[in-house]
Amino acid sequence: MFSKYKIEIKWALIFVVVTLLWMVLEKLSGLHGKFIDYHLYLTNLFAIPAVLIYVFALKEKKRVFYSGNMNYVNGLISGLAITIIVALLSPLTQWVISYVITPEYFPNVIKRSVEIGYFPSISEAEAHFNYKNYAIMSVRGALIMGSITSLVVMIFLRSKNKSPKTA
Repeated sequence: MFSKYKIEIKWALIFVVVTLLWMVLEKLSGLHGKFIDYHLYLTNLFAIPAVLIYVFALKEKKRVFYSGNMNYVNGLISGLAITIIVALLSPLTQWVISYVITPEYFPNVIKRSVEIGYFPSISEAEAHFNYKNYAIMSVRGALIMGSITSLVVMIFLRSKNKSPKTA
């Protein structure tokens, strides 16, 4: 069972590692502190490596497992397997981000969101910016974005059946 999905497991783990490295990069660049006002916008650039990881994973699955001939459904199943693994690991990934990599993020974003009027009070900001809420959002986000990415990427990576030309 697991050998059938070893490529998906490998790429899901790569996805998690890249996510953690991205968070380190965000922290080092000041997006969790001094430049937190830009975080909302620049964090979305993570979509680029996220999509590339799915492309590389599905290309490898096509090349290695399907000998270069993978239909849309097989690729979609592979992409969804990656998505499920990433989603299952998301609470742990978020815990490492929140408590190891950047424990100052929540206090900083809570303070700043009240200062700029995004939330009217500290308690309302704390209700949004906390590990539990982010863990839930990370699972949902992984499932939604991973599914959409798999659906779209497979449009381009699927093998096209070449039927004989008719006169």
